[in-house]
Amino acid sequence: MLQFLLMQNTFRGKEILITGGLGFIGSNLAIALVKAGATVTILDNLTPGQGGNLFNIAPVKENVSINYSDIRDRLAVEQVVKNKDYIFHLARQTDHILSLTDPFPDIDVNIRGTAIILEACKKYNPRARLIYAGTRGQYGKQVKLPVAEDAPANPRGIYEITNLTAEKMVLVYHDVHGVRGVALRLTNIYGPRSQMLHDHYGVVNWFVRLVLEGKTIPVYGDGKLKRDFLYIDDCIGAMLAVAATPACYGEIINVGRPDASDFLTLAKTIVKVAKKGRVALTPFSKERAAQEPGDFASDIAKIEALTGWKPKTGLVKGLQKTVAYYRTYGKNYW
Repeated sequence: MLQFLLMQNTFRGKEILITGGLGFIGSNLAIALVKAGATVTILDNLTPGQGGNLFNIAPVKENVSINYSDIRDRLAVEQVVKNKDYIFHLARQTDHILSLTDPFPDIDVNIRGTAIILEACKKYNPRARLIYAGTRGQYGKQVKLPVAEDAPANPRGIYEITNLTAEKMVLVYHDVHGVRGVALRLTNIYGPRSQMLHDHYGVVNWFVRLVLEGKTIPVYGDGKLKRDFLYIDDCIGAMLAVAATPACYGEIINVGRPDASDFLTLAKTIVKVAKKGRVALTPFSKERAAQEPGDFASDIAKIEALTGWKPKTGLVKGLQKTVAYYRTYGKNYW
């Protein structure tokens, strides 16, 4: 309750821009900010297959403005960043499979697009606060869990490399040009409003779709690989807490969980919650094996010390909410 009051006091009456705001995380963020009293503008070009979905903002569709431009459109971005108090930058090329076969969309959207936003802020709105959402994949393979922000970054894919590059640009503009920015490294987020058309990203939600259709969840290897799965409401709470905390700017901050679950346990839990489907072990494909970074869990001591945030939703409760959402609204996602 105290954190919710803080959010309302921070964001009420503020002008907010969310790039990629029709996607999974962006739409949940937009809904939370509208509830907190903010004026929300969404920038999203609804690139097919990237998760943008107008149904995602159904609860607040009368309370947000949508600009359907591309973040690589310099003139459009220069106009839309003006007078914004906070900019949550979530737009990017997110398809990991595409990044394996064609690196240029990642480079163009994730790096050049971020540079265009930063330049627009520098020229037209240097007072804005920019919250950049990167990925825990930027760390790559690690030998010690949980992984803290000072761990070496050795990404194993083009997508993760472009996220790391964009993050470094955000911090350069913070240090050199005075555009206040913070770089988040988000873990495996799941929950309502994620795309469900394919398995190229969002593994938990894809597993949920499979069981709701009565199909088999394929779990790679022996199923013992571990990840820290974070429910979307906890992710949004972390992003807002960071945005509202001045001490976070100029920092790299993990958003995840220190306690990891293995994929076999995850899949069996989804089947148990949904009361449908089944689980089967399957060999890694050559491509997935090449990019697999191994076990991962997030050290969240930094965000907890700076903001007081910590995740509240356990895996079972989060999966119950996710299954319930797609049972009701699944026709809008597949």
